[in-house]
Amino acid sequence: MKKVHVIIRKEDISEEKLREGIKVAVVLDILLATTTITSALSEGAAEVIPVLDVTEGMNVAAGMKPETFVLAGEIHGKPIEGCVYPIPSRIREVIDGRKLILTTTNGTVALRKSASASKVYISSLLNNRAVAEYVKGEAETVIVVCSGNSGELSLEDFYGAGHFIDCLTDHDQWEMTDSAKAALHFYRSASGSAFDILSSSRVGRLFARHGLAEDLEFASQTDMEGIVPILNNGRAVIHQTALKGE
Repeated sequence: MKKVHVIIRKEDISEEKLREGIKVAVVLDILLATTTITSALSEGAAEVIPVLDVTEGMNVAAGMKPETFVLAGEIHGKPIEGCVYPIPSRIREVIDGRKLILTTTNGTVALRKSASASKVYISSLLNNRAVAEYVKGEAETVIVVCSGNSGELSLEDFYGAGHFIDCLTDHDQWEMTDSAKAALHFYRSASGSAFDILSSSRVGRLFARHGLAEDLEFASQTDMEGIVPILNNGRAVIHQTALKGE
């Protein structure tokens, strides 16, 4: 039987365990890294390079022509000097087919820590259904990774994990761990109120205080993108685009 498990926060990722057998990781950082990556690729970014911090980002950028990349990032929600703030609305204005070098407190770290899995997909409420439809046909064990919030559970990631599992298990039988069942039950009990859930989260309230309601609303949309981003040699690219009607 196929299996699905949820990791609650990036600090709980065991790179050694992800390496065992054939495990597919699906990483979520609803507010905001994986939503930003999905949006950027959909808007034509050549690729997204997740880095651990701004120093690594600058080192990556040092080998590129200035007109070929955008450097974006935040640390504990605060802007980083010399970086575009990594929200979809701002990235959309500047990406123009360039590479996005991205550093965030939680999401890009989770992506890098998940890299030992057989495959790593990038998901969000925007494209959970497209990713779920794709991985259900190729994976026997799916590890849904919630990036979390600086060592704590993230309400929006847990909700996103439940939405992903709901998409994944719609018509198939999966063996779920307790964490997967809990995420699914949480999502189903709150189904139809994504914006309310995101708005009530710690990061969502931070967004509201700083006038980022547009990006909060954007991240709350479900099934808006048909792309399936994958981490390939440390770079996020579009692996597949869902066919119309799927």
